[in-house]
Amino acid sequence: MKKLFAEMFNRKASDPKNKPDQIMEAISLKPGQNIADIGSGGGYFSLRFAKIVGEKGKVYAVDTNSNLLNYVMNSAKSMGLDNIIPTIASNDSLGIPEKCLDFIFMRNVTHHLKNRTKYFKDLQKYLKPEGKIIVIEYDRGKYLSFLRIFGHYVFKEIIQQEMKESGYIFKKEFDFLPDQHFTIFSKQ
Repeated sequence: MKKLFAEMFNRKASDPKNKPDQIMEAISLKPGQNIADIGSGGGYFSLRFAKIVGEKGKVYAVDTNSNLLNYVMNSAKSMGLDNIIPTIASNDSLGIPEKCLDFIFMRNVTHHLKNRTKYFKDLQKYLKPEGKIIVIEYDRGKYLSFLRIFGHYVFKEIIQQEMKESGYIFKKEFDFLPDQHFTIFSKQ
C-alpha cells in the first residue's frame, strides 16, 4: 500500500499535463548545486534533481513520512544515485545544514502549512545568500473540485504577500501550468 501511495504521487508529478519538463527547465538547476525538495512524496522531482546536480551536488528529500523517504532512497539506489539525503521534517527544523542550499523546491505543499509566514522566514537560514525558493501551488479549482472542497490550494497573491512579509523578493512567475501557479523568490 505504501508503495502504491508513492507511485501515485510520482505518476501525478510526471503526467505530461503537469509539465514536469518545463518545470525543470524553468528552475535551471546546475551541476554541483544543492536543492531541498520539501514534500518530496514519491521522489519524482528529487530523483530528477539528483541526476542534474551530479556527484558534487546534493538533494535533500524532505518529507514527514519515513515510508515515502524509504521509497525515494530505494529508487535512488536502483538508479545508481547516491547524492540524495533523506530528511524527516519536524515542526522546528529540516535537519539541513544552514546556508547550504541554492534552491528550496515546494510543490503542492504550502496549503498544508499552518503558519506559512513563520515557516518561510525560518527557511532563510538554509539558503545561501543568493538562494531561491520555488513555490508551485494549486489554484482553487472548479466549483466542486477536490482542491476547492478540501482547501488544497493557496491563492498566488497570498503566497506572494506572505513571502514578502517573510523577507523575500519576488523574482519570476511562470504561467504554463494548467492547475497551479509557479513563482520564484529570493532572499533580500
